Order: sequence, then structure tokens, then C-alpha cells
Amino acid sequence: MKIITLAFTGASGFPYGLRTLECLLAAGCRVRLVYTQVAQIVAKQELDLTWPSRAADLAELLRAQYGVDAEQLQVFGQQEWFAPMASGSNPGDGMVVVPCTMGALSAIANGASDNLLERAADVMIKERKTLILVPRETPFSAIHLEHMLKLSRLGVVILPPNPGFYHHPKTIEDLVDFVVARILDQLNVPHQLMQRWGE
Repeated sequence: MKIITLAFTGASGFPYGLRTLECLLAAGCRVRLVYTQVAQIVAKQELDLTWPSRAADLAELLRAQYGVDAEQLQVFGQQEWFAPMASGSNPGDGMVVVPCTMGALSAIANGASDNLLERAADVMIKERKTLILVPRETPFSAIHLEHMLKLSRLGVVILPPNPGFYHHPKTIEDLVDFVVARILDQLNVPHQLMQRWGE
């Protein structure tokens, strides 16, 4: 099973993150979830989800919801420095920050490592593992773009949630799945979210 670190920040676009979690678990991946306090607020605002503040409580809730065990889904708070992905000796196979705030993107670009999310991303970069950032902001300032270019040159995948329309989406879920399909492709995780071009 692939081991994927998934991080939710306080940017708008929580449905992208939640759908990514669902698909990773459905594909049999082991997921290490990190979430910020602001992500809890966005979950309530955008999807009317009330998530507990304690990581252990959220882990219990999500495992029951998706029918997985503690081996397949672990949940960590921002200050859990003994989490596996805080060290290059146990980085996992990849990491996705979805949605990604400009604050998180800036901290990652500058190697801040002030919390578990930033440290896990720093580990991915130094270990040359797949790191995907899904920045949810518009328009981008020159500062945002410079940070993205810096990260891209380091091998980080910058994947703005820009859905296509050639597959004739009918629902918001179709638009979300378009972006999540691109995320899963970058992680080499199989999916059937949408028909591929030319098929």
C-alpha cells in the first residue's frame, strides 16, 4: 500500500481535500492526515461538517465513516512532532496539501517547518519525494507566483484546482472529481473518476 500524507489547510476548497481522502482510502492507500484549526472552520462553512479539535477524536470519526482501521488512516494535529512524516527516516511515498493556503505555500517555499504540515512538506522536498500543492487563491500575486516557481524548480507539483469542461460536467461533484483525478494521477494512484482523453 502506498503511504500518503494528506494535509488540509484553511483555504477555500475543502471538497477537494475530502474527496481526495475518500479516493485514497478507496484505493487502499495508507493515509496520514494533518489538519489545521482553520481547516475545521472551512469544513463547517463549506460542507456543514463539525470536526472535533482533538486528532484522536477525528480519527475515530473518519475511520467509522469510511470503514477503515487505524493502520489505514492516522490523524495528526499540527504540533505532533513525533508523527512518522516529521522525519526523513519515514516520509512515506508522497504528500498532498489540498487545499493549500498561500501562507502554507510561502512557509513551505521558505523552509519554515514551524508545524507538522510544514515539516512534513520540507521532508518531502529534501528526500525528493512527490509533493503536490493545490493552491486555492485567485488572482495570484507576484509573491505567490515567485514562491510557486521556486517550489516547481525544486520538483514540487503545483496543481491549481482548475477543472476542465471537455468532459461535460453536470454537477459540482464532476468538477471536483476532475481535479482530484489529476492529483491521483500525480501520485500514481489508480482511479476511475473520469474517462481519459482519447478513450
